Amino acid sequence: MKQLFFLGMISAGLLVTSCASKTGVSAGEAQTLRSEVMKLKGQWDISNVDYNKEFSVKPFDEGVSISCFVGSSWTFIPNNYTGTYTIHGGATCPERTQNITFSVDKTGVVSIKKVGEGEKAKKVGSGYKLMLENPTETTFTLVQSVNADGKPMDIRYNFIRTK
Repeated sequence: MKQLFFLGMISAGLLVTSCASKTGVSAGEAQTLRSEVMKLKGQWDISNVDYNKEFSVKPFDEGVSISCFVGSSWTFIPNNYTGTYTIHGGATCPERTQNITFSVDKTGVVSIKKVGEGEKAKKVGSGYKLMLENPTETTFTLVQSVNADGKPMDIRYNFIRTK
């Protein structure tokens, strides 16, 4: 009898848990978020980067100066949350194309993971978090907060649509 009572309590607990309202976004919030993500669809260039120029910045673990990212081309495909960025060679900048996956959460945080050739995105354990600001049909900004000599510093990547 005790076992039957115990099993009944577990079943009731599971039923309550599965029927309880889920935390997350409402349908309206999900639609708004989806429309913001869809604004990223297409091809973009970084028009400029704003940051404290007293510091030497080498973004996204590429080992190259931040100046190499000005003019870089980015493609975002929201249907499957994949894309690429291409650093165009010249001067001290190597030419390089990097596959990425990305996601955008309900607070506007964009998570970007670099995916190697033949690598599965779910196997990539690290990435970068940036804040999406002011997405429009033709421009948006990604803001990366980093530590510079023990103090927070924001790097603002300003994007313009190319296609």
